[in-house]
Amino acid sequence: MIEYLILVPIAYLVGSAPFGVIAGKIATGTDIRDYGSGKTGMTNVLRTAGVVPAALVLALDMGKAVAMVVVARILFDSTGVETAAAIAVLIGHNWPIFIQFRGGRGTASGWGGLLILSWPAFIVATLVGVSMIAGTRYVSLGSISAAALGSLALIVTAATGHAPMPYMWFGIVGGALVVARHKDNIQRLLQGTERKIGQRASLATDSK
Repeated sequence: MIEYLILVPIAYLVGSAPFGVIAGKIATGTDIRDYGSGKTGMTNVLRTAGVVPAALVLALDMGKAVAMVVVARILFDSTGVETAAAIAVLIGHNWPIFIQFRGGRGTASGWGGLLILSWPAFIVATLVGVSMIAGTRYVSLGSISAAALGSLALIVTAATGHAPMPYMWFGIVGGALVVARHKDNIQRLLQGTERKIGQRASLATDSK
C-alpha cells in the first residue's frame, strides 16, 4: 500500500504539468485556454500556436504517462502500481492543480499510457485514430475512436492473459475518462458544427 501512497500523488503532479499552456505562452504570449476548446492539449495548441508547439506538447504529454509507469516499474515492480500511476497522470492532465484544474482531455497522456503498458493496444489506437482523422479531418472523432478501441484492445489483451490483469483498469478507467472529456465534441459532431483540422481557433465558448 505504501507504494501507492508514494507514487500516485507524484504521478498526479507530473500529470498536472501544463505543457500546453506553457507552449502557448511561449509561442503566442496568450493563454490557449482562452481560445478554441479552452483545453490545454495538442489539438488546441495546433489551432492557436502552430505545428511545432503542438508536436512538442504531444510528445511531452505522452511522456508524462510513459515516465511515471517506467518509474513505477523500476522502483516497485508492481503492475498494479504501474496502472495506478498511469491513471493518476491522466487525472492530473485533465484536472491539473497548477492551473485551476482546467486541463486537457487526456488523449495524449492516455496514448502514452497505452504505449508503455501494451504496445498492441497502442498500435490499435494509433491505426484507428490516424485513419479516422485522415478520413474525416475531425481530430476529436479520431481521438474518441482511438481511446475507445485502444482501451478495448487493452482490456481484451489483459483478459486473455497477454498482459497483466491490472492493466485492464487503465483500459476501463482511462478510456472512459478520455471519451467523457470529449462530451462537447460529441455534441458538436452530432450537430455538424465540430471544427475540422486546419481551422484556426476563435475565442473559447466552452472553456469551463
